[in-house]
Amino acid sequence: MTRAGERHTGRTQESPVAVTQDGLPGWLTPVARAADTVRPEQLSRFLPPESGSGRQSAVLILFGEGRAGPELLLMERASSLRSHAGQPSFPGGSLDPGDGDPQTTGPLRAALREAQEETGLEPAGVQLFGVLPRLYIPVSGFVVTPVLGWWREPTPVRAVDSGETARVFTVPVADLTDPANRVTTVHPRGHRGPAFLVESALVWGFTAGVIDRILHFAGWERPWDHSRQVPLDWRA
Repeated sequence: MTRAGERHTGRTQESPVAVTQDGLPGWLTPVARAADTVRPEQLSRFLPPESGSGRQSAVLILFGEGRAGPELLLMERASSLRSHAGQPSFPGGSLDPGDGDPQTTGPLRAALREAQEETGLEPAGVQLFGVLPRLYIPVSGFVVTPVLGWWREPTPVRAVDSGETARVFTVPVADLTDPANRVTTVHPRGHRGPAFLVESALVWGFTAGVIDRILHFAGWERPWDHSRQVPLDWRA
């Protein structure tokens, strides 16, 4: 039996996993509402292949309450990695067989498990409140399920494995919505996309694209200069 407000439930040997919007702070209501109504094509032009191919994965988009107000948890990948080296991202990774059904609770467990492995956060303090439509990263072949979380009981975080993660940090939502911190990145191949200059980092690519759409559909976006460009290194 599911409780009021829950959309998915499941159980591992350790603990149940669920999505519920009960008890969320008021400022997260627009994000939760957007998660319930947004369509895949409104988030990205890169959607999972109709063939079903692609490596199933999940990321945790974790909102918390910091000294500067609402904030978002990010990490910076190690510069030595072969894929997306040095790039800020959400915690996350591929689904494991033990995560369960990829069509139901598997992405929920994967998002929490990967976040714990990468940042050391305690999953018990995270309330999952929404799941965005699956998206696709063509360069790596990942089919990504973005899982939304509320950091109800924050715990210390850090780069657990320096070989994979350079640092873990939080970004105030106010900084993400500040037009002074917004730019358009230009890839050497001509691709353009939204980006953020925050916490001594350039957040771009898939992560920035999802943040940009969340800000937009939550009604948090402020007008910014799309012509302000930052070229990406040829290795990006």
